[in-house]
Amino acid sequence: MENDTRTLFLALAGVSLLIGAIGIGNTTLVAVLERRHEIGLRRAIGASRRSILSQFLFESGLLGALGGLVGTVGGLDLTISIALAKGWTAALSPWLLVAGPLLGLGVGLAAGLYPALKAARLEPVAALAS
Repeated sequence: MENDTRTLFLALAGVSLLIGAIGIGNTTLVAVLERRHEIGLRRAIGASRRSILSQFLFESGLLGALGGLVGTVGGLDLTISIALAKGWTAALSPWLLVAGPLLGLGVGLAAGLYPALKAARLEPVAALAS
């Protein structure tokens, strides 16, 4: 039963990560579409494709890392609260404190890759004309 419960929680965590990745990717794509003029202007005055790419990857990575941090803190709070309510001792691995935000960062970077590449490929004239 313990293995089944652990598998269920891991599956739920995977679904949550997938939903988070879709949300981050969508948010980053909307940001690219709304800021076409800004991207076009930056490219027209000399910004490189790499700087545009890194800007949007930074934004999506930050969203992912913050989501991972909030999720980690929420999970710790819930775990400790349940342990205290039941009179148990909460035993948590210290690596979990780092793994959550790092996993969120990785998911954010992966989810933001397509929108960032789309932003980097915008031609200045086309972006400013639309």
